[in-house]
Amino acid sequence: MQVLAADSTAITAAARLLQQGQLVAFPTETVYGLGADAANPEAVRRIFAAKGRPVDHPLIVHIPDLASLGQWAQNIPESALTLAAHFWPGPLAIILNKQPNVPLEVTGGQTTVGLRQPNHPVALQLLQAFGGGIAAPSANRFCRISPTQTSHVAEELGDAVALILEGGACQVGVESTIIDLSGLHPQLLRPGQISRAAIEAVLGERVLVSKATQVRTSGMMAVHYAPATRALLCPSGLLPERYRQLSGQGKKIGLMVFHSLTDTAPVAQILMPTDADLYAQALYASLRKLDSLRLDIILIEQPPDHDDWQAIHDRLGKASSRL
Repeated sequence: MQVLAADSTAITAAARLLQQGQLVAFPTETVYGLGADAANPEAVRRIFAAKGRPVDHPLIVHIPDLASLGQWAQNIPESALTLAAHFWPGPLAIILNKQPNVPLEVTGGQTTVGLRQPNHPVALQLLQAFGGGIAAPSANRFCRISPTQTSHVAEELGDAVALILEGGACQVGVESTIIDLSGLHPQLLRPGQISRAAIEAVLGERVLVSKATQVRTSGMMAVHYAPATRALLCPSGLLPERYRQLSGQGKKIGLMVFHSLTDTAPVAQILMPTDADLYAQALYASLRKLDSLRLDIILIEQPPDHDDWQAIHDRLGKASSRL
């Protein structure tokens, strides 16, 4: 495994490795992705092996531009073109009916494919240099905390990845919004920075929220993005009492809170931003830091119940238990 600053030489080397069927980790605006040539079934299978990911869990294909959409999808509705024109490049993945040549390894055996154009200069340069679609889930072991820094990728995957492109910390910090446009009505499958309300405003129609239990795309597991340490999501009003109870039991506790809970106890405490976008940027790195401290429990203060916190509630709900 190499970690290289993402200059033109490193990006050319990464594109060559992808063409050879190898795995390359690279930054996007959301999280670091574990990339493989999406047209090469053997290369795609290496993603599943490296992550320990079930083979029926579909991958998102990253494409260089809107013009590439037709290479991967068919029967593309006008709504998809409208959303892509408005939000791409950006953290929005669109589920569409796949072209016959798209490998079933990419789609988890399904007839639909997830596509997006990432909004990160390194990712876009890599896509242009490679000249094709790159299948890229988050560059971590299955169901574990997503990586937002190169050090996270190295910790998770080690030599399973041939090269990591260093592109700095991810600016969004949580995975893309996923919208399914393969059926009669738009359905939100996974919330992200781009909200349901923003999508409805662009489309001029209602977006349904999927209640499907089948894993149709990334991030639909009930437990996901999770630390190895037990994490508890706690309402603000109950947090001090819950902390006292657990401390009284001799538990080693980490805190992710908006305001300091204690100045005296020997506790690992991370103060989180009160802005939703800044919280999202810090979320996974904070969870990962606390998870490394050999604690018994991570107590997480429940975020506000506002629309702009929807993606964060989704990720925390899958990473923790609720009191």
